[in-house]
Amino acid sequence: MNNVKKHFSIRDLENLSGIKAHTIRIWEKRYNLLSPERTDTNIRNYSLASLQKLLNVTLLYHNGHKISKIAKIPENEIPLVVREIVAKNSNKNHSINSFKLAMVNFDQTIFFNTYNNLLSQQSFREIFKDTFIPLLNELGLLWQTDTISPAHEHFITSLIKQKILLNTEKLQHLKPTKTDKVFVAYLPENEIHEIGLLYLNYEIVLRGYKCIYLGQTIPMENLMDVMKYFEDIYFLSYFTVVPEKDRINKYIKDFEDLVAEYNNPNLWILGRQVQHIDEAKLPKFVKTFTSIEEVVSKL
Repeated sequence: MNNVKKHFSIRDLENLSGIKAHTIRIWEKRYNLLSPERTDTNIRNYSLASLQKLLNVTLLYHNGHKISKIAKIPENEIPLVVREIVAKNSNKNHSINSFKLAMVNFDQTIFFNTYNNLLSQQSFREIFKDTFIPLLNELGLLWQTDTISPAHEHFITSLIKQKILLNTEKLQHLKPTKTDKVFVAYLPENEIHEIGLLYLNYEIVLRGYKCIYLGQTIPMENLMDVMKYFEDIYFLSYFTVVPEKDRINKYIKDFEDLVAEYNNPNLWILGRQVQHIDEAKLPKFVKTFTSIEEVVSKL
């Protein structure tokens, strides 16, 4: 599963570009837009160059260019036309496609150039909301369909984490200005998907609160150590794959038992697994959220 992918099926191209395989075949046949190689069993194989061309063609197509007109543009001029559109429109889809290309090529230069271009026009918060969140949502689907490997996912998410940490560090030397809450951000044991939690840590610090970031795979009993030092703690956690759906309600009950002696306990949770919580049995101090934006609005 961790082999680097150098050739792509037509289904991979469909998943990465959003253009249906049937349409891609028509574009090939009618306009000669792509020239796939064929396996011994006559199955199409596409190179990274073909993927890059299709992503650029897709951007032009979605910006009102007819496919018949795109087909007449010399191949080496297509990226230039794309750059002109992006310069005028700051096109979000182009940035997402560029990040995808960085991912499938394992190319940090493409990532940083794309990010810096966005940063010249947008704040980090806008980039995360408008580009990184849609990109991360797509990555989940691409991974599930075997379009990308875990190596691809880890590569791009590590670069996104770097940007979150860099922007958080710029704020952390400032003394907290709000003292009514102390946030403790953690992921439950065996949970490692931390990008959402890292970003929320940034938002919390940005708003002047103290946030103790514990990070990945924290056994519940370890939270007691923090409770010895602070009052008015708001525990914040992100349940992406754990606790599993048949164990999540027990996790909440165990947490309730853990904080039974603590004055004013609070637990905020979000993530995919939240849908499996029995809301009718939730203790009053537990609040569930459906998105990062919803948590940010409560800060």
